[in-house]
Parts: sequence; structure tokens; C-alpha cells
Amino acid sequence: MTATLHLGQTLSFSDDPFHAGIDAARHHRNGGIVVENGKIAAVGSADELKREGLAEVDHGDKLIVAGFVDAHVHYPQTAMIASWGKRLIDWLNTYTFPEESRFKDRAYADDIAGRYLDILLANGTTTVCSYCTIHPESVDAFFTAAEARGMRVLAGKTCMDRNAPDTLRDTAQSAYDDSKRLLQHWHGRGRASYVITPRFSPTSTPEQLQALGDLWAEHPDCLMQTHLSEQVDEIAWVKSLFPKARDYLDTYEAFGLLGTNGLYGHAIYLEPREHARLSEVDAALVHCPTSNTFIGSGLFDMGGLKRAGMRVGLATDTGGGSSFSMLRTMAAAYEVGQLKDRPLHPAELLWLATQGSARSLRLDDTIGNLAPGLEADFVVLDLASTPAISQRSERADDIWEALFPTIMMGDDRAIAATYVAGAKAGA
Repeated sequence: MTATLHLGQTLSFSDDPFHAGIDAARHHRNGGIVVENGKIAAVGSADELKREGLAEVDHGDKLIVAGFVDAHVHYPQTAMIASWGKRLIDWLNTYTFPEESRFKDRAYADDIAGRYLDILLANGTTTVCSYCTIHPESVDAFFTAAEARGMRVLAGKTCMDRNAPDTLRDTAQSAYDDSKRLLQHWHGRGRASYVITPRFSPTSTPEQLQALGDLWAEHPDCLMQTHLSEQVDEIAWVKSLFPKARDYLDTYEAFGLLGTNGLYGHAIYLEPREHARLSEVDAALVHCPTSNTFIGSGLFDMGGLKRAGMRVGLATDTGGGSSFSMLRTMAAAYEVGQLKDRPLHPAELLWLATQGSARSLRLDDTIGNLAPGLEADFVVLDLASTPAISQRSERADDIWEALFPTIMMGDDRAIAATYVAGAKAGA
């Protein structure tokens, strides 16, 4: 395959800016990346990379960054995103569960999966980690749609055997059997990774949690995703269902569902023991700021958790989140940080949406940065995509002042192009 040099501004990272500072970012005003066989072969200044016979794509003064990585979503909630006025438990019963019940129909699942992934690509997201529904059809539809688009994705069958409608309940045994069969079929196939997925402890009996813990022990290379401490009334519900548990996290830990490849969404109200255990096993947490504000959950302690050395990803949480855009999600993370007296720098925001999320998914050696050897998933950002953004970015003294207006006010118009494994999406 012919190597291609993409020219433009480039922005990459040598380290985590939360710990190494913004000097961990590498900005080339006249830069480029060489893409060959779906991977990044070189990154540097344009003059260093140009050579005779190398095909070129000139993006002008647009900014080339790694493709966005969305670490926690529910693709089956695509059609009901931005549903009004409920807190978590009522919201699930009123909107989520009726919609998810439709995914037994493979044709419906195919339609939503394709629609969802196309929306992601239009917004610059190249990798996503998704919950499906209890229906194996929903998993097959998602991975099939991603495979057709060449996307690296992670997903799993959501398991629930109580506190849900009959149309959305499996059993401890069927959850294990279905998940194992899907895992064996999809995990490691092309760019697909299977994720063991108990929705959260209120919708799984101890027997089901144990069955999924057993499955994870059999396949420890897989990730396991679930929810943790999202809302105060949810935590009270968990305590009533598991009266012997030390805390919310213990409802997972007791059944083998706490580990280094664990991915815990929200994690707003962590108790000291939970904080210590998550840190001890090097589990990952996922910040879902638009969801946390939209359904009134609370404010994630990004500053405290990063100071403690936690791996943290960033996510839209479709459809509890109110946007498919990681730009909007970065903006919301900035706003939450302000309310927690720790505003995030643009370097930190971009790192969370790329390398940070990739690290939470144990994929930072594969995606999430512009670096030789990584897969060539990248986005070309127009930093003057609207008149309002343009007039602000024109006054910028450095790359951060130029980028920040796009983070705060940008949408899909800012996505000049999205590349998946070196190929332009939609081309």
C-alpha cells in the first residue's frame, strides 16, 4: 500500500499532561504524519517528512490529532438520547428499558448500530466501548457494523436477571453462556474486543454476578465494564439489595468483578475503601460529564482521582449523555472541573479524549495518539469552523488558545475529516 503524508498542524503527547504538565504535548505548526498500511509510520515537521514519490494530502492549517476514544456508551440508546426530565432509576424505566427491548429484532439493531457509528465518525470518534442489550442480536449487529467501517470497537452483551422488564431479563446461566459464545466469536476478530458486561449490581442477582466473575476469570485478557456510584439514591438501593456488602464496590469485588481490566463508569461518590481498592488493582474509571449533569448525578472528582494516579477515561455515555460529540464532552468536563475548583487545561482535555481513554481501555499502545507504530485513526480539526469560533481563534497566541474555542463551542462542523486505519471515513 502506498505511503501517504498528511500535512497540517499536528498535536500529540509524550506523556500524561496531568502529571508531566502541558510540555507533554508536542505541537508542530507545519507538521505531518506518514501513514502506511493502516498505521502511522512517522510524525514530525513537514520538511523532515517530505520525500520524493510520497503521496501527499495537504490539510492546510487544520489540526491533525488522534481520533477520539469514547470509553463508555450505550449504543442502543441512540434513538432516545435527550429524553426529558428523569433521574437515573426513573429514566431507565421510562425511556431506556422500553427502547432496549426492541433490540431482539436484528433488523432494528442493524439500523441503529449503523446509524450510531456513522454519527460517531461524523463527530471524529474512531473507537468506542459500548454496552449492548441482553439480546445477542444487538452484539452481532454492533460488531458487524463496526467491521464494515473498519473501526476498532469494544462491546458486550448487557446482563440483567432482575429489576428489569421480562423482555430485558436473562438468567445467570444464559448470561454466562451467551457472553461466552459471543466472546469466542468476536474477541480479537479484526479490530473487535469483547467486554464482559453486567449492567450494574441492582439488575443482577448474586448468582449472575458470580457467573460473570467466573467468565472473567476464564478470560482475564478481556475487559469488564459496569457502573459504580452514579447517584445517591442508586447507592442506597444497592445497600438495600446487598445488606452484607461493605460498600457498592464490594458488590462486584465479592463475585470476582474487581480487577486491573475493570472499567467502572461514573464513580462519583467513592468511599475511602473503594478509592483505595480501585487504585490498588489499577482499575480504570470513566468520567461521563454530560450524563452526570443531564440526569443530575453529581460532579466527578477528576483532580483528586488523577492526583491519586488513577487511570481515567472520558465518555459521552449515550444516551444518558446529551451529546454524541467528544468535543462537547470535553467542554462539559471543563465545566465540571470549574465547579470542583480544578479547571482542566486544553491539553488535559484532549489527552482524556484520546490517550487517556485509550489507556483506560488498555489500548494506549495501539490507538489514541499520533506516534509511529500506532493504528492510523486520526481526525482533522478545523479550528475556524464557525464565525464565532473563527473570530476567537484568530486572536490566539498559541495552540491552546486556538484549540480551546473549538473544544467549548465546536460540533461536527469542526470535523474536517475522520480517518480510520488510514482510510477517510465516508470516502
